[in-house]
Amino acid sequence: MLCRIGDLRNRDVISIRDGSRIGVLGDLEIDTVTAALSAIVVYGRPRLFGLLGHEEDSVIPWSAVTTVGEDTVLVDFTIQRRPAKRGILANFWEKT
Repeated sequence: MLCRIGDLRNRDVISIRDGSRIGVLGDLEIDTVTAALSAIVVYGRPRLFGLLGHEEDSVIPWSAVTTVGEDTVLVDFTIQRRPAKRGILANFWEKT
């Protein structure tokens, strides 16, 4: 299957370890010395509709990519996400 870099963008990136959706493929890293793909980049999710910036980008090594399909890219990789912050009311309801 021949594919251009522009065709790979906006494909869902799915982890085969736990089946979770990591995000959308945004960019590729290419080693200019060897002219080989070195990693894929999944841009971080926006915080509060992008008003508070974005989470950190995930750089997944090309060796972790197992399959490139028509709509998805499967990777043998998991992202360590921070647990969601809990609000003041959640702590209040636990104490009562």
